[in-house]
Amino acid sequence: MEIMSKLVWSAADTPEELAPLLTNLAEEFPVSDGGRGLKLKFKRIKGDETVTRVTRSKGGVLVEYTSIAAAARGIGSALSRLDGENRTPFSTLGIMLDVSRNMVMTADHLKMWLRRLALAGCNLVMLYCEDTYELEDEPMFGYMRGGYTFEEIRELDVCAKSLGIELVGCIQTLGHLEQILRWSDFSDVKDTARVLLADQPRTYELIEKMIKFWSTALDSRRIHIGMDETHDLGRGAFLDRFGYERGFDIFNRHLAKVNEICKKHGLAPMLWSDMYFRLANEKQEYYDLTSKIPDDVKAAIPRNVRLVYWDYYHTDEKDYCAMIRRHRELGFDPVVASGIWTWTKLWYDHEQTRRTALPCIRACRKEKIRELFFTMWGDDGAYCNMDSALAGIFYTADLAFGEEGRERTEQRFNCICGPTDYAAHLAASRMNCVFDDREGKPFGVCVSSLIWDDPLQGIMYDACRARDPEFDLQLLDLCEEIQCLLIPSLELAGAGDLEHAANIVSLLIKKLEFRGALIAAYDQGDRLALREIAVNVIPAVIAAASEFDASFRRQWLDCAKPFGLERIQSRNATLIARLEETSLRIREYLAGEIDRIDELEARLPGSAAIGGTLNRYAHVSAGTIII
Repeated sequence: MEIMSKLVWSAADTPEELAPLLTNLAEEFPVSDGGRGLKLKFKRIKGDETVTRVTRSKGGVLVEYTSIAAAARGIGSALSRLDGENRTPFSTLGIMLDVSRNMVMTADHLKMWLRRLALAGCNLVMLYCEDTYELEDEPMFGYMRGGYTFEEIRELDVCAKSLGIELVGCIQTLGHLEQILRWSDFSDVKDTARVLLADQPRTYELIEKMIKFWSTALDSRRIHIGMDETHDLGRGAFLDRFGYERGFDIFNRHLAKVNEICKKHGLAPMLWSDMYFRLANEKQEYYDLTSKIPDDVKAAIPRNVRLVYWDYYHTDEKDYCAMIRRHRELGFDPVVASGIWTWTKLWYDHEQTRRTALPCIRACRKEKIRELFFTMWGDDGAYCNMDSALAGIFYTADLAFGEEGRERTEQRFNCICGPTDYAAHLAASRMNCVFDDREGKPFGVCVSSLIWDDPLQGIMYDACRARDPEFDLQLLDLCEEIQCLLIPSLELAGAGDLEHAANIVSLLIKKLEFRGALIAAYDQGDRLALREIAVNVIPAVIAAASEFDASFRRQWLDCAKPFGLERIQSRNATLIARLEETSLRIREYLAGEIDRIDELEARLPGSAAIGGTLNRYAHVSAGTIII
């Protein structure tokens, strides 16, 4: 654990523009106006890039900077006892935080994040809010979802602004609105289960309320209006009412109307770019480099909007360069969004972030992209320990500032986010592992899916075994290694709940051992082993599941509003109930009350494998999906 330097500054010889930053940081960090410590001096310098230069001398530290964000990163370096120059070509660097997939981070916790983001050198935070904000006269908008009040957003904006961070609303104005469209209040604006009805006056009344909220709540004159992944646009109520129309035309006409609403409220919109590329090919693939976008479609895109190219998947720099050029062929210099991998994960996935973010950043440098941010999604329930992702924020920020070595990132993270241990964070991240299948092709093991995998049906377990018959033995070895690496850091109370990480790994170990033993005992007709599983093994798994449930609740309520927690608690309760059912079924089988356990008879044969990735709860929790 690194020890921070204590810094003191004087209002008399500190640029006035930095006083709000320093005052805000003083709420958490040893940065004080007067007193004992290293004297902090500042010097504003000119440059086309964002530059921070930290020079330590006897009794003092000089921070040279080109912007408030650069000054904040310089202070972070000084606190972390790191000298030298950092520079980045990105005028905008930051994150997009998903607060719509169950978890809504509290305003107080987000303020803590804002300070750490500033010290990492970030100057942008987007809040991805589908319906998690309150709209006037719309009581069912965000009902029981823990949405932010107007006052909370204003409070966050004041905090962010003092830190040199632009807070931007990232909303949805077409698709991804299933949370509101399930209510009858919005039946008149519903095209499909997820997509708004274009060309309907009430739709634009609702959208104007959304845009007015963010225009009034935030000082930023930018807004992200979403509009991604609207695959079934025009194919529901729109089709019934107006007949078939080319998706491009509906999309551009709707965008034009939303753009006019933005202009009315003094906002410059940006939107995800994928639908322009998806609608150009039969398979609706985003990254197809051969599909052609019609000239009339290109001409109809409003010139004042910014297109955001999102890509969290490619591992080759050339792929990013090619897609950036495709956007420029449309006539737009894109904003680029990479990813800090938090979705469908219980813990931040460092390896997947490294494999995708690094080539993306290098491509952006090569293509002279000016605006870059990293998304942090919460798909499938936002069950990732979000503070674990601070390690990813510091890692990607350092990459953007040209630091690709681990040592300085580790020192910066441990100081600013401590007391914590960067090495332990990366060790826990290894639970998100990848194995090779029978043909030598890599496949990812989704830990959350294995934990919530139905104990009797074993859909995820069997699918992994079909790909690699020894995956469970390899994963058990890895988990035991992770446990040993986590033990020295369990009591550290900084970023990331390492005790919760240990509970995840402990439950995974017991669940894997249970499932392997159950299959072997049943297939071999070993009645003694089956009795041992029912009497001793399953109760141990239930105890581990209860520990996991308790630590999950603790870490959730440490950072988030209570809304959404019920979804994960329901999953954990179902797991425990199904474990109890498994024990009961074994006892009935041993007592001769049933002559077979049907779920174990119906297992996936070794020669088969379920296609795709089983990374969602609905895929593995039961064989039947209720519609």
